[in-house]
Amino acid sequence: MVKKLQKEIIKFVNERNWKQFHTHKNLAIGISVESNELLENFMWDHENYDDLSEERKENVKEELADIMIYLLEFYHSIDLDLEKAVKEKLKNNEEKYPVEKAKGSSLKYNEL
Repeated sequence: MVKKLQKEIIKFVNERNWKQFHTHKNLAIGISVESNELLENFMWDHENYDDLSEERKENVKEELADIMIYLLEFYHSIDLDLEKAVKEKLKNNEEKYPVEKAKGSSLKYNEL
């Protein structure tokens, strides 16, 4: 699924000749900006997605898609395998946060 989405994103970008603007710095900034736009939906009085109005839920969906688009394009541009990276990170996190120590806790691994 990831590879197929990446191909669609790259095709979209290439058809518009936008690659020239999608530097690694700009893609990283895009991920951050879109992440902050996602956060706006929860600012002040909304803790959970279920607390949001339908309009805000739609905006959450769009912001998450924007983040994913930039993320997939970034991974493609540096020729890294996102699925492999996620699996490796999960394995590292399993070692840092063993179930018997981390279950039900929000402490950082070095505080467990």
